[in-house]
Amino acid sequence: MNKVLAGADEAVAPIADGATIMMGGFGLCGIPENLIAALHQRGTKNLTVISNNAGVDDFGIGILMRARQVRKMIATYVGENKEFERQFLTGEVEVELVPQGTFAERIRAGGAGIGGFFTPTGYGTLVAEGKETRTIDGVRYVLEKPLKADFAFVKAWKGDRLGNLVYRKTARNFNPVMATAAKVTIAEVERLVEPGAIDPDHVVTPGIFVQHVLQGARYEKRIEKRTTSHG
Repeated sequence: MNKVLAGADEAVAPIADGATIMMGGFGLCGIPENLIAALHQRGTKNLTVISNNAGVDDFGIGILMRARQVRKMIATYVGENKEFERQFLTGEVEVELVPQGTFAERIRAGGAGIGGFFTPTGYGTLVAEGKETRTIDGVRYVLEKPLKADFAFVKAWKGDRLGNLVYRKTARNFNPVMATAAKVTIAEVERLVEPGAIDPDHVVTPGIFVQHVLQGARYEKRIEKRTTSHG
């Protein structure tokens, strides 16, 4: 089965207003740049975006925030995006902040078909408000429910036409787990190869989790914050 699409524009065309989308990446590392840009160009609105953070003001998810295409953001921190911070503080965007480890595990649970899990993280804080709590072996826990999405945008270093994916170093981050937790997973890759060109032992995301794959282009791979030292 050939899952290859002509490009990002074709990939985002079926996404309707109000969709829930997981977007891989940590800061600006390993983000689906082409898919985000195409979604911005298309103008799809009222989105719920599940991502570690919202990029920066003029790049990544930040361009969707700036265009007011995001209704709700589920993330681990506000990060370096001043517009996201402004919208959060003024109540213009709904935000659910989740501890980072809990965030990763909720997505993993969504992909694994797990109905929920108990974690001590967040007990006694705002994170636990309205949630079931339980004491197990003397430790107090909070019940967290899984995260799922209509679509997942993931970025991989290499992929074949069947959707098997390989990630490169830190760019692996949340991409593999998000690929399992959506109804439709769309992968953009830096290198598109033929089936058999990837050693099966090197495959991180098997093609069974990926519905569409496309060859990305013109990756900027920006650095979120550059720190230099002077001897």
